[in-house]
Amino acid sequence: MNILILGSGGREHALAWAVKQNPKCDRLIVAPGNAGIAGVAECAALDIMNVDLVVDFALAQSIDFVIVGPEDPLAAGVADALRAAGVLCFGPSAEAARLEASKAFTKEICAAANAPTAAYAHFTDLAKARAYVEAQGAPIVIKADGLAAGKGVVVAMELDQALAALDDMLGGAFGDAGAEVVIEEFMEGEEASYFLLSDGKTVLPIGTAQDHKRAYEGDEGPNTGGMGAYSPAPVLSDEIAAKAVAEIVQPCVDEMARRGTPYQGVLYAGLMIKDGQPRLVEYNVRFGDPECQVLMMRLGAQALDLLMACAEGRLDEARAQWADDHAITVVMATKGYPGAYEKGSVIGGLDALPEDSMNMVFHAGTRAQGEQITASGGRVLNVTARGASLAEARTRAYAMVDQINWPDGFVRRDIGWRALD
Repeated sequence: MNILILGSGGREHALAWAVKQNPKCDRLIVAPGNAGIAGVAECAALDIMNVDLVVDFALAQSIDFVIVGPEDPLAAGVADALRAAGVLCFGPSAEAARLEASKAFTKEICAAANAPTAAYAHFTDLAKARAYVEAQGAPIVIKADGLAAGKGVVVAMELDQALAALDDMLGGAFGDAGAEVVIEEFMEGEEASYFLLSDGKTVLPIGTAQDHKRAYEGDEGPNTGGMGAYSPAPVLSDEIAAKAVAEIVQPCVDEMARRGTPYQGVLYAGLMIKDGQPRLVEYNVRFGDPECQVLMMRLGAQALDLLMACAEGRLDEARAQWADDHAITVVMATKGYPGAYEKGSVIGGLDALPEDSMNMVFHAGTRAQGEQITASGGRVLNVTARGASLAEARTRAYAMVDQINWPDGFVRRDIGWRALD
């Protein structure tokens, strides 16, 4: 098979690594890719937001299967266009992708499906939104309705912070993504990520994970796109996971089908768990980053078979086979991230690191410049390892981190602390 993966981050490197191990994969192209991905696949300079270009490229390269990594091309309708052209594609339609592209739409689906989630209100008017927040008080959660590159959610512990977030979002700081806001109650508990595939009817769980959003140890500092993750997530016991499927995910999938917009792809359900009861925080319509890295490390070659069964509507025949192990990924980020940072610093020591089923460094924001690998983003490397226990996996991962020579990078040293404590 000829397979095309759309994207350029650590998530796409992990997907490419897993897909490449499957003997069904004859040729693998990643567009646009990065310096690490170039080691396992062909990289193509392609604007993945240009739907027509993506379709033309897939047809010209005789692509049999497309896996869409990021959410933006999905919201733009790339999966619809590929399927219309007769190309098998993993990823939801633009209408179904509204589960991530619109927070208000997700709330509407949850209400219709009777799925437990936070109480909320929806606003386009700044004065009315401010009055609502002042009446509710803090803590409270302010969300830009649209896609804001992971930066459109503010968990405001103080009233002033909530009002400032409203001023930013409805004042244009996030463009069209912040033209509407959803204001939610603050949910207490422990947050975890549940990943499931849906072919529009059948729902298949494929793994749990927890990530670390804050920049610094002890969950201090600003929110980021994720500074590390581990799988499985102990807080998501079999009983709680079954509740999440029965009470949240399956009813929402059924509601989407009832509306004539069946959901096909991965559903990344962010859950808040308290006293054994899960509630939905949000849906994402793509694999999380860096959660995808630990999931792919544990799934390996079978990932391709599962994604194809999903795209072909055969999930009722599929099962995810898990080894009794653990995986962890540690994000190496450029100093200054998530604020201002410099690009172009040189990263050394990568060639000496192992690359196998137990140890991998997935590239998120790198560029090859001659013989050197340089940093081209904020989150740059995902140092990932498996082990018989989480403690063993963490020891492996940090041992690799310590072999990387990158003075301009930083890491958190406590990834996995919740599970290990």
